[in-house]
Amino acid sequence: MKLVSLLFVLGFTKAATLRICSFNVQSFGEAKGSKPEVMDVIVKVVSRCDIMLLMEIKDNSDRVIHSLMAKLNSQRKMKNEFSLIISRRLGRKTYKEQYAFIYRRQLVAVRNSYQYLDDQPGDVDAFSREPFIVWFTSLNTEVTDFVIVPQHTTPEAAVREIDELYDVYLDVRQKWNTENFIFMGDFNAGCSYVAKKYWKDIRLRTNQDFVWLIENKVDTTVKSSTNCAYDRIVLHGENLINSVVPDSAVVFDFMKSYGLSETQALDVSDHYPVEFQINRLKSSPRRAKSSHIARSG
Repeated sequence: MKLVSLLFVLGFTKAATLRICSFNVQSFGEAKGSKPEVMDVIVKVVSRCDIMLLMEIKDNSDRVIHSLMAKLNSQRKMKNEFSLIISRRLGRKTYKEQYAFIYRRQLVAVRNSYQYLDDQPGDVDAFSREPFIVWFTSLNTEVTDFVIVPQHTTPEAAVREIDELYDVYLDVRQKWNTENFIFMGDFNAGCSYVAKKYWKDIRLRTNQDFVWLIENKVDTTVKSSTNCAYDRIVLHGENLINSVVPDSAVVFDFMKSYGLSETQALDVSDHYPVEFQINRLKSSPRRAKSSHIARSG
C-alpha cells in the first residue's frame, strides 16, 4: 500500500499530543524477559508513549522483543495498536545490541529507514553502534514528518560519538528532504563521561540550530547514588521545535509512579526513560471510512 493511501486509512484522532520517548532497558534479553513482574513494568512504560525508542536489546533470537509486542497488543484497550521496526544487531565485535522503535500505527507511519554506515573516506570509525535512522510521518500533528536518530554511546567514547551525530545529520539531509530531526538515546552525556570542558568539542552542542531538551542538571539514572544526565533529546528544525509542548521534556520516574523499591526498579533498568510531546492539530477530521525540564510522576 502506498504511503499516502496508508495514512488516509489511518485517519485522525481527537486533538491531544504525540508523546515521543527513549528508554535504555539495560540488557534487555531472555533473562529479563523471563521475569513477569519486570515485563509488566516495561509494558506499562512503553504503553504511555506513541513512539518509543528502546535500546540495549541483546536477545539474538528476537524472542523477547516479540514477546513484548504480544503483551502490548494483547491489552484490551490497545488491541493490535503497536507496530515495531528494529535494527540489525550492531557492534564491532561479538557484543551486539539492537535499536527498536515501537509506535502506534493509528498515529504515525514509517516513511523510510536506513542503517547509517560509519565508513566515510578519511573518517574514523566513531560509533560502536551506528544509528538506525527512521523517518516517521504523521497527519494529525502540527509537524507532519520527522526523522529520529537513536544513539547508545560507548561511555568512554561518548564525546566523539555525540559529536559524530552531526555527520549523521548531514548524511540524512543529503538522502532525504527534511529539516525536522530528533536525536535521542543514552548518550552517556554526563558526569565523568562528558565533562564540562568537552562540550565545546561537540558540534551538536555548539551549533545553535540544535536544541537540547534534557539539560545537564537533570538526573536520568535510577540509582540514588548517581546523579547524571546520561539520556538526552536534541531537536533540529524550526517547525518541530515550535511544535513542542511547553514543559513536556521530562524524565519519567517509573519507580515513583508505580510504587517500586529501588531494587525492583533496578531489575527493570538503571535508566529512566526521557520523553517530550509535540502538538497535534487543533481540529482533526474523523477516521476515513475506507478501508523547562522536570521529572514526571
